[in-house]
Amino acid sequence: MTRKAYSFVRTFPPEPDRDLCVDRHYLLCASAGALRLEAQGQVWVLPPARAALIEAGRPIRVSIPRPVTTASVLFDTEFVPALPAPLTVFDLSPLARALVTECGTWGESDEPLTTYAETLFAALAAVTWRLAEQPSPVVVPAGRSPELRRALRLTEERLSGEVRFEDVADEVGLAPRSLARRFETETGMTWRAVLRRMRVLRAIEELAAGDTPVTTIAFTIGYTSLSAFNAAFQDLTGRTPTEYRASFRP
Repeated sequence: MTRKAYSFVRTFPPEPDRDLCVDRHYLLCASAGALRLEAQGQVWVLPPARAALIEAGRPIRVSIPRPVTTASVLFDTEFVPALPAPLTVFDLSPLARALVTECGTWGESDEPLTTYAETLFAALAAVTWRLAEQPSPVVVPAGRSPELRRALRLTEERLSGEVRFEDVADEVGLAPRSLARRFETETGMTWRAVLRRMRVLRAIEELAAGDTPVTTIAFTIGYTSLSAFNAAFQDLTGRTPTEYRASFRP
């Protein structure tokens, strides 16, 4: 294939975790629904208006909790500069979103790009490479040890109800003090800080899934106060849940 860059749009049903690795720099966007990405010991949620820029040959794990439509662009490594980082998740600007849409005309083919198309893909790379210099803070650690990974899984499974650190530690088979040290050592955060991020990530997935009221989402992910949820969400994302949902719309 001779094209220096190409785009494709696909719709996927819910899928369990699977590994993804491509030989081109990969700009991955969700145009509807949300993806989960795991790499380098961290987990991101990718709803509309956010993108992942992934280095060629960099393995990542992708899961699809609900149906999702993706818009992806793949760049030949000799067509674009080196990436700012091996993997970055960031918010798309209106210009970047418009360029992703416009580049969607040129899919995988042996036919070379027209001069106009090549200029568009180069412009998209320039814009998204710049955006990738400011990664999103909405990320959750994946953990290294089996005990911590299980603690994280148990915590996430209980977001909708009351979740107690002591209960998680007991099921993992560690004393609360020992599990707390694992969190500090492996994630650099406390369990409560990780819990807060998990709730915001789950909220982003719910916001991307449809028009469920923000209050309902807040209660679904374990908050008993809408104001506390709004404060936690805005502290981490810089926007209220309503503003964040609005950013998904073109």
